[in-house]
Amino acid sequence: MNLKSSLFESKNRTSRILYEDLDASRKISQELLSLLPETHLQPIVVVCIGTDRSTGDSLGPLVGTFLNEKSASRFHVYGTLDDPIHAMNLEEKLSEIQNNHVDPFIIGVDACLGRLKSVGIVQIGEGPVKPGAGVNKDLPAVGNAHITGIVNVSGFMEFMVLQNTRLNLVLKMARTIANGIHYANSQYYRKRGLSPLNWAFDQEKTP
Repeated sequence: MNLKSSLFESKNRTSRILYEDLDASRKISQELLSLLPETHLQPIVVVCIGTDRSTGDSLGPLVGTFLNEKSASRFHVYGTLDDPIHAMNLEEKLSEIQNNHVDPFIIGVDACLGRLKSVGIVQIGEGPVKPGAGVNKDLPAVGNAHITGIVNVSGFMEFMVLQNTRLNLVLKMARTIANGIHYANSQYYRKRGLSPLNWAFDQEKTP
């Protein structure tokens, strides 16, 4: 769970998209494409943070699961319902990513709390997410870019707020975000003349 939605507003350029917009996934993909490195030689890693033990905090692993269900993706996805990334294993997973990939460009995906009128907003921008900040946990920041979904209201008993967040909202937001990332993946490599079917691997580290 990330900090409140105001975390990035004064520091980095951040776009806000309502998940219910008919064109939300395309807008997410276009904003994400504007943040990705210009060369395809830098591997793109999507780190989806959260746990299925809390409804509100399940946004990240749901996004990771939906992405893994899609075919022909060259983005590397970490954090799913089967293998979530959370407070207990975050540092270990970040070390694993650095060992597996050469100079990765990391997109951090996490749930977020915010103002009532902002619930349902997806935020995309420069800079990392800060996992655990919304529930007073000190964890390392994650990502060169971030995608956060505001799933509920902040301000009081935030742990309980996460537990009582509607799964329907989180599920729909996760699907919209995953579709946006998937579209960005296809366009990112297509513009560089690479077909999803003939790309073997990014420049991964070998044992």
